[in-house]
Amino acid sequence: MKKTLSLVLAVCLLHNCLQAQLLEKKSKFTHADTLRGMLTPLRTCYDINYYHLDVRFDIDKRFISGSNLFKFTATQDFKKLQFDLFANLKVEKVLYKDHELPFKREFNAVFVTFPKSIKKGSHEEFTVFYSGHPTIAKNAPWDGGVVFTVDSAGGKPWVATACEGIGASIWWPNKDHLSDEVDSMLISISVPTGLKDVSNGRLRKVTDLGDGYTRFDWFVANPINNYDVAANIADYTEYTDTYDGEKGKLDLDYWVLPVDLDKAKKQFADNIKPMLKSFEYWFGPYPFYEDSYKLVETPHLGMEHQSAVAYGNHFQNGYLGYDLSGTGWGKDWDYIVVHESGHEWFGNNITAKDLADMWIHEGFTCYSESLFVESQHGKQAAQEYIHGLRRMIENKHPVVGIYNVNKEGSEDMYPKGAVLLNMVRTIINDDDKWREILRGLNKTFYHQTVTYDDIIGYINKQAGMNLSPVFDQYLHYPKLPTLQVSWQDGKPLIRWIANAKGFNMPLRVRVKGGEYRFITPTAVAREFDIPGASKENLEADTFNYYILLSGINKGS
Repeated sequence: MKKTLSLVLAVCLLHNCLQAQLLEKKSKFTHADTLRGMLTPLRTCYDINYYHLDVRFDIDKRFISGSNLFKFTATQDFKKLQFDLFANLKVEKVLYKDHELPFKREFNAVFVTFPKSIKKGSHEEFTVFYSGHPTIAKNAPWDGGVVFTVDSAGGKPWVATACEGIGASIWWPNKDHLSDEVDSMLISISVPTGLKDVSNGRLRKVTDLGDGYTRFDWFVANPINNYDVAANIADYTEYTDTYDGEKGKLDLDYWVLPVDLDKAKKQFADNIKPMLKSFEYWFGPYPFYEDSYKLVETPHLGMEHQSAVAYGNHFQNGYLGYDLSGTGWGKDWDYIVVHESGHEWFGNNITAKDLADMWIHEGFTCYSESLFVESQHGKQAAQEYIHGLRRMIENKHPVVGIYNVNKEGSEDMYPKGAVLLNMVRTIINDDDKWREILRGLNKTFYHQTVTYDDIIGYINKQAGMNLSPVFDQYLHYPKLPTLQVSWQDGKPLIRWIANAKGFNMPLRVRVKGGEYRFITPTAVAREFDIPGASKENLEADTFNYYILLSGINKGS
């Protein structure tokens, strides 16, 4: 009974995890969704180079006020552009060359008109001043906004932002589209004196403003996507360490509540360096050496905020103590440390251009969990961990979302994405090449935004085979492919039944007790010569392949 209850709890936790940072399901879209999600000429006309976000948090009133400086390069001639800020926050003014610009608001979009045409190739800037009561996250990180709470020890304020999916414009003005990452950024957060802010990048300066507030200036030297920009405010204490990584000495910086310092030191010592060693082996150097690696204790479960990873797993292994795979392999490492840090490579280094391809972030990162298991316990353990994640795949909706309306796909992007990548590894059947592909992705698309075709095209080229139909089936269609086997004159006739055009996934089959061999069925049934095969003993590899079977046995 106790075991059953634990399984039910773990399943519920995983279901919540799979929905983390995802927007609510929508079947109908509006003009507001298009303004939020589409790359219109009013957005493509300028390329963001630099932000200076300067925000004051009045925690008692749950009120923010400040400005954001936009520095950009014009990609074409234009007089009008769009930036984004949620409608519940007031745009006080937009300043350009000491003059206020006229602007118009429509839903959460703001349209600014310049006095004369901005010429292609020119470098310009404007500043948006704003204020208001930001959206309060009711259940971060599963919804977006700002968390206002107090720590359990001293009852001091504890504030954090989390806005993946819904977008950074929920709390600060920016060009809120994943395709355009700012090249570098200064983040200035002013908080009541006695508290500290921890944001992305490196701390440049702390200034007592003399009015009961202290400003913390953090500089981000690398490109960063908008939803990664974070404010974390509390009575933090800091401790540091270093890691000798592939690019040299990496600074490790930890910010936790004082009451949790001893627990943090033990938990992070057990998990951080093994995680970094594993992921640098599989994916290449940590992508943000210049900005350091930080882990910040937060009042919500966690988020992949670049170089300032949010951590709220209560200094325990598993996912809040549970193994999400149900195999036992997920209980001796900290899920939030591993998963959210995995996003530094997939999500932060490599970022999808459209939220519809959020599977690039979540599928690869969920898969990274198994690679960490492999680093610690071997390949068989990793395969078991991946296999265990299948229990939460629903196969009801496509993994790829809807483009141009800021709509991600189904929560299957986590476990189904991981299972798919493990199948691709099995198909390629060369672990050295597979590792080269994972490292090559992070090198080729270093600090870049990418499309579906970018990722699939790269894997196809490096693997030397066309895997597009495989990705198409598992990412665009909810239904699993079926391997159908019939028998004619004692010979197996085998074909795939699938939605994807040209689906011809290579598959491992064997005579029971023998060695697996690859066959490549297509949509047309054809005879395969498999010595010794019969209806009773022919098996398909269903441990490494996530498929349905008709007329053939499951392999063990």
